[in-house]
Amino acid sequence: MFHPDSTDTDRFEEVILLSLRRILAGSSAEDYLAWARARLPALLGLDDAWLADAEYQRLANLLATAIWNATPHPAHGYQPHPLTTPAPDAPCICGSGRRYADCCGDLDGMPELSTDLIWEFLLDELSDKEVRDALALDAVPPSLYARIADRWLDADRPGRAVQLLEPLFAGALDTLVADLDPALDVLCDAYDRLGHWRKKHSLLERLCAEGTSALQGAAWQRRSTICLDEGDFEGAEAAFTAALRCNPNDPATAMLEITLLVARHRDTLARARARFWLQRFRRLGIDDEAVLYFFERACDNPQEALLDSHADMLDPALVDLHDWVGVVATRPLPSYGLKPLDEAAETPGTPLPEGAPVPERLEYETHATKPAQLVAPGALRPLEGVWRALYPGGKPLSIQLSGRTGEQVWDESAWVDYLLGHPEMADSLEVLDDLATALHDHPESNLPWIDRSLLRPLLDRAADILAEALPETQPWHIPWSDNANRPVLRLLFRRYLCLINDEALDEAKRMLETLLRLNPQDNHGVRAELMNHYLRDGEDEHALTLAQRFPNDLLADLAYGEVLALYRLGRQDRAQLVLGTVMRRLPRIPAYLTRERIKRPRLDPRGITLGGDDQAWLYREAMRDVWAAEPGILAWLKRLTA
Repeated sequence: MFHPDSTDTDRFEEVILLSLRRILAGSSAEDYLAWARARLPALLGLDDAWLADAEYQRLANLLATAIWNATPHPAHGYQPHPLTTPAPDAPCICGSGRRYADCCGDLDGMPELSTDLIWEFLLDELSDKEVRDALALDAVPPSLYARIADRWLDADRPGRAVQLLEPLFAGALDTLVADLDPALDVLCDAYDRLGHWRKKHSLLERLCAEGTSALQGAAWQRRSTICLDEGDFEGAEAAFTAALRCNPNDPATAMLEITLLVARHRDTLARARARFWLQRFRRLGIDDEAVLYFFERACDNPQEALLDSHADMLDPALVDLHDWVGVVATRPLPSYGLKPLDEAAETPGTPLPEGAPVPERLEYETHATKPAQLVAPGALRPLEGVWRALYPGGKPLSIQLSGRTGEQVWDESAWVDYLLGHPEMADSLEVLDDLATALHDHPESNLPWIDRSLLRPLLDRAADILAEALPETQPWHIPWSDNANRPVLRLLFRRYLCLINDEALDEAKRMLETLLRLNPQDNHGVRAELMNHYLRDGEDEHALTLAQRFPNDLLADLAYGEVLALYRLGRQDRAQLVLGTVMRRLPRIPAYLTRERIKRPRLDPRGITLGGDDQAWLYREAMRDVWAAEPGILAWLKRLTA
């Protein structure tokens, strides 16, 4: 078998590629060998080896013959058409003038190349029709079917990809010896493209149960990533554990573990596990440079390691945005101002999502601070005007987080190009708001590094800008009713959601308190989440104070949170009076809290029915464990509401 030296791999691959193009162009064997003897010595660097000209040609002829003999020839049904070995007394084919037996025939053995290796280069040189002709003749090695199917996926032909790959998994799975991991990945992607999710799940279940250990590991890896995409972290970790059991030394499984830890924002543990895997792979003698480099990077920064490992598959706009975020990270904070608003003109915000029925008006307490509008520095206004003309997305409707154009905003690139040339756009809360919305709507928004490496820096910068413009000691608030204030309030709410995902509960609670201070009308309904944080932390006095700020509230968290806080403070009589009042507004909650098991009602993704079963179910899901932890309260609640 012929093996080029690893340092000459690039030259060797170039020789194969140029040879293939010459052969496919229709050169005869004689013409091709003559071309090879003239060109290959220089291509291989043999002219620097201080050999005689005859030796150059002899080595070039041997390699060219090996390439010709291994090449699948279209004119011969994509099968090799090897040269006939000359007779011992015939002139040697290298052109030396000597007898074949005394020249190249005197070598221990003619070098040989694998036809499968040649096919790896040949696929890129054939047209789609030629590839299909070769497949019809069963000439293409099945190990390369995944590459062909991936090429068809790129051409938006998922059905053709499925037709090619499905037969690979049709027989007994426990006897397959070929490396079918790439084929499995492409087949699952093709199923996704076609919407054949049942087929995909059925295949994965079958592979997990019946496949070889390698196939089982690959299938469990895929199931883990599916669970991760769906936000099912427990399912993702269970599938990862199964994949690790099937193939404990697979670098792909190790990379999956780092991905799962990063998705759960456990970066410290991810770094520790990266060190473990790096040492293990070195001990096992695994010398794949890409694998080792990934784990070396992950030991320091797992987020960046994941980004680098997927960079060639990512949306280039995301990579550009990542570079921009790195540039603007060190910019000084801009100075925003405050413009007093006419209190009489301040329109109270609706405490529930716009469009939801509001049976009775909430009587908010008088604000202790005065309303103001956040004002951007004057130098930003012309730049924001250019941005508004370039950026194709609009602001989200009301308190929603998705933009009105959704992921279509990523179909255009002019706004990304503008950002790259203007780092000062990071000073604009309007722009930061648009970028956060665009990232929320990106088709790959579930990738962990988008949250940590792109979104979080933008949200943190927005919070820092506001903290400098409006510290807690200032007697102002910025109501949602003024459109100029909405970008930063939306950014702060997104930041709260990120903190919850990070399980940074104390910081998340402070973020809610900040939002409620800045926008006392509480359009985002953060008071409900804040109430639940207080109750989970045993801060009953704070919970009671919060409830008293919003009398007659229609949010179950506030209404029943007050009852729970009073009960835990030993004020059962007052708790009973408040319970009687809230029962008239939200009568379904006690039944859902007191029953050990209860059927889930139908939920409407467009919103909830105030006082309905869906609202009661959602409150049960959020807080029943807290109620159940308080001795005697569920029995008390059941007795009073029976």
